[in-house]
Amino acid sequence: MSAKKPIVWTIAGSDSGGGAGIQADLATMADLDCHGCSVITCVTAQNSVAVNGVEPVSEAILLAQLDTLLADLPPRAIKIGLLANQRQINLIADWLATHMAPLKTDDGQPIPIILDPVMVASCGDALTGESAVQASAQPKTKLKTKPKTELKTEPKHLAGLDFTPFAKLLTLVTPNASEFGKLVGSEASSSDEMLAQASALSRRLACNLLITGGDKGSLWHSDKAEDLFICNAVAHTSLLHQHTSFCLSCERVDNPNHHGSGCTLSSAIASFLAQGLVLHDAILLAKTYVVQGIASAKALGAGAGPLARTGWPSDLASLPRITELAGITSLSSSDRASDASSILSFPRPSFPGLSFPRLKRPIGVYPVVDNVNTLEQVLAAGATTAQLRIKLEDDGQAASNQEESKQEESKQGKGKQEEGQGAAALEAQIQAAIALGRKYDAQVFINDHWQLALKHGAFGIHLGQEDLFEADLDRIAEAGIALGVSSHGVFELALASQLNPSYLALGHIFPTSTKSMPSNPQGLSTLARMVALWTPDCPRVAIGGIDASRLELVKATNVEAVAVVRAVIQADSPGEAYTQLARMWEKAYVTQ
Repeated sequence: MSAKKPIVWTIAGSDSGGGAGIQADLATMADLDCHGCSVITCVTAQNSVAVNGVEPVSEAILLAQLDTLLADLPPRAIKIGLLANQRQINLIADWLATHMAPLKTDDGQPIPIILDPVMVASCGDALTGESAVQASAQPKTKLKTKPKTELKTEPKHLAGLDFTPFAKLLTLVTPNASEFGKLVGSEASSSDEMLAQASALSRRLACNLLITGGDKGSLWHSDKAEDLFICNAVAHTSLLHQHTSFCLSCERVDNPNHHGSGCTLSSAIASFLAQGLVLHDAILLAKTYVVQGIASAKALGAGAGPLARTGWPSDLASLPRITELAGITSLSSSDRASDASSILSFPRPSFPGLSFPRLKRPIGVYPVVDNVNTLEQVLAAGATTAQLRIKLEDDGQAASNQEESKQEESKQGKGKQEEGQGAAALEAQIQAAIALGRKYDAQVFINDHWQLALKHGAFGIHLGQEDLFEADLDRIAEAGIALGVSSHGVFELALASQLNPSYLALGHIFPTSTKSMPSNPQGLSTLARMVALWTPDCPRVAIGGIDASRLELVKATNVEAVAVVRAVIQADSPGEAYTQLARMWEKAYVTQ
């Protein structure tokens, strides 16, 4: 990450009460280590109990703000909030299409744009449409001093705004259930109906969609806050988690002080995206940020108080629970690429009741090797935990090329014979690895080949995210075999933790050539924040591009263990290399 703070824009209205709007956005951006810039769309006269007036800025000053910022402070992400009328929607959409489309992130992706379609304030007053301007009625809450103007008790009917000018310009739209109903023209009577409506809206706007259930509506639950995430294509994310829908739920915080929660959520997502996180991770972190903010919020006036600013989420009791609702994951990888626009019903298991053995020994330095000879060398050198990772095909293009070669050989009548020989050799190596684990009383994990590991009674099995939905996890758990699971970011970490695995692998931390990955390297700062986020009931293992020069820096993040691949398998003496790394890890400083 650059030493400079990433710049995030908020295009929204001013809240004179300071709890929502650009005030909440700028406070959130600063709290999450970003530099916030504001484009004010309107000025509101509001406090904690009512909105007394909304006055849009002129078109000239609106465009002048955009042009001036772009000339000197271009954004890494944009959050759009309150737009006072249809003319502002059209104007800003046209400006974004003209000026922002050519700009790209460092890795060539479009600048993330998050739309929070603010229509009603937390107190219930309308903020958009002509009815919102200079409206008045009686206050809901008795004030210590009588206001000069009367306040409203009931929100006026809100004429719907047309957000289709933003089609193909947005990364994510974040309405609450009530706002979503206005976007689609009707209130959903069930979560299933909402899912169908949401999928249609997502396709119409050509963007991802997050419907929040904090406010009462079809997603309301008294004991939990449940959000609906409709995901389309997302860069640097596994195909497994694209073109599908998720329910994200966590325990509801019983605190009436939640003014500006929607503004805070969307600006937090923009801030996390600006710092290089993928959309799934940004959403999950923003959700936890809002939960912690509500938990610490206090009233300042007669109405609901604003969220507290608590910094990057940390020390969570648990991560949000993720349940997949629909997707196209029943298709092959090639089918997904060609049929990515369709949404098929395909419920995923959420791993209820599964649990895997706890490790009896600390992992420390965890060598991942590609043959049994190297495995025996590191075990003889004292490794208590090791992994045999034999890949019959390399990931990425190499796999595709090899598959084409196999198909050609099959046509010539040779493929099946060679496949059988390869399978026999693979099984022999796995049997030998399991025997070595018993010989040295070590925790030896078999990567991927769970059927053979199960057949021959391995101590442990390591699976990637994609493998979790192909492996027979019930049989593995029933056999008492330990399970390690890979994760690439907070979203996958949360998914993997629902399995109660024996350890969680976090990566990849640095660039690596041993495996082709869809995700970007996490980096040390993200690793440290993931470790601080939540402490599971199992060790966490950092993996990816880690060698002797990086070992001390990795341990300073407080992660419990570190996996090493090239630092061992490419050494002249893998056993000696392991011994040196283990000593360095033992002596490395750990922050408190």
